[in-house]
Amino acid sequence: MKITKSIFGKTNEGIEVDLFTLTNDNLVRIQITNYGAIITSIVTPDRNGKMDNIACGFDKLEDYLSAEYLGSYPYFGAICGRCCNRIAEGKFTLDGKNYSLAVNNGPNHLHGGLIGYDRRLWTAEIVEDIEKVGVKLSYLSPDLEEGYPGNAKITCTYTLNNNNELTIEYTAETDQTTIVNLTNHTYFNLTGGKDQILNHELELNAKTYTESIGNIPTGKILPVSGTPFDFRTKKKLGRDIAGLEDGFDLNFVLDNTAGELVNAGYLSEEISGRMVEVYTTQPGIQLYTGYWIPELIIDGQQKFGRFSGVALETQHYPDSIHNPEFPSVLLTPGQTFYEKTIYEFGTK
Repeated sequence: MKITKSIFGKTNEGIEVDLFTLTNDNLVRIQITNYGAIITSIVTPDRNGKMDNIACGFDKLEDYLSAEYLGSYPYFGAICGRCCNRIAEGKFTLDGKNYSLAVNNGPNHLHGGLIGYDRRLWTAEIVEDIEKVGVKLSYLSPDLEEGYPGNAKITCTYTLNNNNELTIEYTAETDQTTIVNLTNHTYFNLTGGKDQILNHELELNAKTYTESIGNIPTGKILPVSGTPFDFRTKKKLGRDIAGLEDGFDLNFVLDNTAGELVNAGYLSEEISGRMVEVYTTQPGIQLYTGYWIPELIIDGQQKFGRFSGVALETQHYPDSIHNPEFPSVLLTPGQTFYEKTIYEFGTK
């Protein structure tokens, strides 16, 4: 196993950005930049040994900074926070004090605001031992950044081992009571981008989901049985998608309030034989089939567009701060937020 560091580009302010390449003995290769803590590529073999990038992303920093990409921003591979997903109307109350966040998704707050963790520069430290290689990324989120209370110390550690497991570990500490909900927003396409993801098959270990109206939970947790949201037995993503206005974009309940590392499910694709198995300590997982992914011209080639990737975002439930019966996203001084997710790559 090895890890290398190279220059990925410069920000609009002229600050140099790094790219870390993690490679294991099976030639699985994962690239991560300290801009937005973004996973830019995940290269894995198909059943015949052919290597392809199975994650939506770019080879150059400038493409992540372009107006075309940010104009219909899909958060390719990024860490979303301080609170991922949506907060209704961008408002909440803590300890009797009202807070207002950016409203950047219709009437609601999404993925940390106008400039969330996905567009910040993180400090990087290489992780290397006999069992894994990786990078620990750290960010100090100041009090009232994007409206959130408290100075929050955030870390995200990515590691790759010879079992083809990409492990993501998050920590957070704060000096004031605040709210934290972190996820990674990688979109998978197991064909290596050759086709849409509608023929990918998904199985989720979820009997229920959080009912939503306009992507904001109503507070009700409903059974998946008899709905298009039933993935307890694997099925193609495209099978029931026609009746959904924007495809799949909802939170599934993993019945994991104790924070144990559980099997959330797996994604597979028949022609390539590739699969991704997901394990997490988080209580929920958001399935998003990329209805709003923009179609872009990259180096003269047309790329991405609707249904070009599927995100499996392990998380706490959306808008948890307004639903006290949901697993809590509160973080107080002296506590340490910790969550772990593993994406295991293989073939069938």
